[in-house]
Amino acid sequence: MCGIVGMFRLQAGRPVDAALVAAMNQAQYHRGPDEGDQYVDEQVGLGHRRLSIIDLASGQQPMIDESGRYVLIFNGEIYNFMALRAELETLGHVFKTHCDTEVILRGHMQWGDACVERLQGMFAYAVWDKTKQRLLLARDRLGIKPLFYTLFDQTLYFASELKSLKLIPGLDKTINPVAIEQYFTLGYVAEPATIYQSVHKLCPAQTLTLSVTATTPQLQTYWHLSYKTQIELSDADYQQQLVTELNQAIASHLVTEVPLGSFLSGGVDSSAVVALIAGMSDQPVKTCSIGFDVAAYDETSYAQHIADRYHTQHDSKIVKSDDFSLIPQLAHFYDEPYADSSALATYRVCELARSKVTVCMSGDGADELLAGYRRYKMLMAEQQVRNKLPEAVRKAIFKPLGKLYPKLDWAPRFLRAKTTFQALAMDQVEGYLHAVSLLKQEQRDQLFSAQLKQQLAGYNTLQLFREVAADFDGHDELALLQYIDIRTYLVGDILTKVDRASMANSLEVRVPFLDHKFVEWTAKIPAQQKLRAGEGKYVLKKAMEPYLPADILYRPKMGFRVPLAEWFRGALQQPLRQALLSDLMRDCGWFQMDTIERWLDQHQSGQRDHSTALWTLLMFENFLRQSQ
Repeated sequence: MCGIVGMFRLQAGRPVDAALVAAMNQAQYHRGPDEGDQYVDEQVGLGHRRLSIIDLASGQQPMIDESGRYVLIFNGEIYNFMALRAELETLGHVFKTHCDTEVILRGHMQWGDACVERLQGMFAYAVWDKTKQRLLLARDRLGIKPLFYTLFDQTLYFASELKSLKLIPGLDKTINPVAIEQYFTLGYVAEPATIYQSVHKLCPAQTLTLSVTATTPQLQTYWHLSYKTQIELSDADYQQQLVTELNQAIASHLVTEVPLGSFLSGGVDSSAVVALIAGMSDQPVKTCSIGFDVAAYDETSYAQHIADRYHTQHDSKIVKSDDFSLIPQLAHFYDEPYADSSALATYRVCELARSKVTVCMSGDGADELLAGYRRYKMLMAEQQVRNKLPEAVRKAIFKPLGKLYPKLDWAPRFLRAKTTFQALAMDQVEGYLHAVSLLKQEQRDQLFSAQLKQQLAGYNTLQLFREVAADFDGHDELALLQYIDIRTYLVGDILTKVDRASMANSLEVRVPFLDHKFVEWTAKIPAQQKLRAGEGKYVLKKAMEPYLPADILYRPKMGFRVPLAEWFRGALQQPLRQALLSDLMRDCGWFQMDTIERWLDQHQSGQRDHSTALWTLLMFENFLRQSQ
């Protein structure tokens, strides 16, 4: 795993700033502390930081072919590189190393831009063609590895992390109002936007090309996840095939020359990965987990159960429930406003894992692919109501109910129906956005200033969800929600969280559930195999029954929860108030400060629970403070 940076001068006669390339590269030192180097010629400068995983003795980057025409920098892992190498050797290519980097280089020499379609793995890379004065950028299908870029002063700059681009002298750092709206809705800034108007993310499954003769970046999508075709099997055959497909994905991800382990939370997904790895290995699996000093947040006993069953070399660490010392650092790790509070726990488990291994397997992705989130059950129940009642009837009944019904934060879940009534007055896509929004529309209306609303000019994050939904080619209503999640939440929240937290600790995390072959297979299985009788990940849980006990498979999902409400009424009460009512927040001009003060008063008095909104604001304030 590595970090890449680069700059491409589109105008002749302007030398590349080698010192800037070096500084951008050094800003990502944590992504590759083992080695670093750069390549500079008349038009382009490329930098690379290496975390050595495969072919430790060679495989240094930037990698240049023997003719000097092609130069490659690459971040990631290619899991089918040995098969591609064999194919390239039959075509006459002679390899000098044993690494996957050279396979991409020679694959590009053989197949051109279409090489990316043959790669199975997680990656972001750049190929410079010196003869054609042409640059190609590429990102993996699911967006596991990040890539940012900006076209500024007739120069294209790119990097694995935004912090490198922030070093560009004169870069326009005007805040993007669309990003503010997305952030306070979703908790992250969605692809292709960034917090800055001038900087973009390359989207998953995209390539970008430009040259001295074609100076406008050309974006191409090389892969699309299709739900159009469904396979029909018996329950037993679905379960057997899932184990086969997942075993293949995991086996391909195990290739490494450094210590490898696996996260083990005690949940279904990570436990399934550990169980299947154990069946392939003649050595004990190294596993790690973290827990909390409050029982309601702690899963370590479940993780230990799996560790004992599979005789893993297990390490666990208890994190205090008031472990908020990382909060100021999150803005540095993530570069953009980022509001998933589980990033704190994710950082700690990566920190623990890196003390034992260099590569760690993760169960991320299974919830999106196989409908594991609790919200899917609720949302499909809502959709049944929509399907039975005409839109006009639903709006006439549920819109007034949603407006009049009180917000009962303190009540049992079945009495907190306000959000459900509101969603039932909407169509499926709008209802889903409403369900997953951190701050609902009415909250954002109260929070955003007149100035920000004017800058937004009517933009709403619903537009993003509508655009994604328009690309969906299936017919199943559950699959539509999964597709939206894969295109937004998975890449913008989950994969971003893991990439930044792991790379901050110089740890490579691999996600076998997101092997694109496995992803394509899950898109072909019907909804009743994913969600049946209220049980999410049905086919995975049934397939894992021979491997995992029932108290792992069928207990309620916990996840990495953080006690925000308690923090904000306890040790963080005054620091929170000082941060959210600071001159920095007042002077930015984007918020109605009386709303923030009212939310603080209501929360800290115990009248209402505004912990989600207050955390989202706190992380935005942290970003503002560090970006000055």
